[in-house]
Amino acid sequence: MSDQPAVRPAPVSGFPEWLPHVRLVELRWLDAIRAAFERYGFCSIETPAAERLEVLLAKGETSKEVYTLGRAQGSDEGQLGLRFDLTVPFARYAAQHFNELVFPFKRYQVQSVWRGERPQDGRFREFTQCDIDVINVDRVPIHFDAELPRIVHEVLTSLCLPAWTINVNNRKVLQGFYEGLGIDEPLDVIRAVDKIDKIGADGVASLLADRLDQARIESVLALARLRGGVEDVRALGVRSALLDEGLAELDFVLCELADLPEVVADFSIARGLDYYTGTVYEGKFVDWPEYGSICSGGRYENLAGSFIRRSLPGVGMSIGFSRIFAKVLSAGLLDTGPSTPADVLVVLPPDRRRTATATAKALRDNGFNVELYHQEDKVAKQLRYASRKGIPFVWFPPFQDGRSHEVKDLATGAQTTADPATWSRPRP
Repeated sequence: MSDQPAVRPAPVSGFPEWLPHVRLVELRWLDAIRAAFERYGFCSIETPAAERLEVLLAKGETSKEVYTLGRAQGSDEGQLGLRFDLTVPFARYAAQHFNELVFPFKRYQVQSVWRGERPQDGRFREFTQCDIDVINVDRVPIHFDAELPRIVHEVLTSLCLPAWTINVNNRKVLQGFYEGLGIDEPLDVIRAVDKIDKIGADGVASLLADRLDQARIESVLALARLRGGVEDVRALGVRSALLDEGLAELDFVLCELADLPEVVADFSIARGLDYYTGTVYEGKFVDWPEYGSICSGGRYENLAGSFIRRSLPGVGMSIGFSRIFAKVLSAGLLDTGPSTPADVLVVLPPDRRRTATATAKALRDNGFNVELYHQEDKVAKQLRYASRKGIPFVWFPPFQDGRSHEVKDLATGAQTTADPATWSRPRP
């Protein structure tokens, strides 16, 4: 024993870690997400955890959230920071490799990001995002505005989550509607309306009280309350060319996704960031309306404008993986199982390690995940080990020359002879 005082083992708040049986489920979820993205032809990229601070702050507004890193003595790369999202690194990546990419460039990215903010329910300092974007030179077809939420819908459905919706709007609808009301600074109103989930309609009205008269505030709130189709917006009687353009784009997206009941129009969705210019998305849990967004995104006009003198518009969505996973886990709704990926535990008989090792290899060659027991213990102890870890099958190599292999199903107790090279797992 060391004479040094013991350090209490506790993780830093906001940096989640899971036990093995939970981590296995997390990995299965991530595999399902990657598979869904790839089914639609999106390719995977990864960017470094650290970027130059000038890159991270190219879009502004986030300096208080960036974890900065001390640089090595003599480094000529300047101040470094951990990425706070995947969008800015993607912008840098697209600009840097512009001449090597094929456009439209369809990429997905599943990586951790870091933000220096106070941890709370659904908010972490380190978390995993699953981003999917399409960018193109000069113009991105609106087809992708409908394809991305379809992909995300497929992902969320495959995870068997509690009830959720993907809410869709269009920034041109908002801006055109406000312009039709004669509002000179529509972006200020958009930012106020974007807070409606947190502060309610009365709170939004208070924010707008010194900017708009009561009649216009009521019209703004009337639009935000709508959950129907584009005709409901037109019924409010406001007209502008930009509004018509936005309604046409939104109608296309909604019609393309009409077979997905979880995708709904929500005219309160604004997405406060200035770079969104068209379709916007925000996913929410139905039974936890106060919980943060579980997916979000939208169309933007100039992803890489800070890095390259080319127009690279795009549309993207981000799945808040850690936020979703943590909520389902804390609500007791995560269907966990074993704490190991092993399908089979090979028993280690006395003085027959070589036979047991060869058996484990044959089973692995046959496509199974196999753990070889680590020492010569009593068989009962080896069986308890398999049971505690949730390994479903225990394999008994021959304990004597001339004997057969046997496999035991721990769920049923059945034990049968088998050949490790040809054995197939029984169906439940």
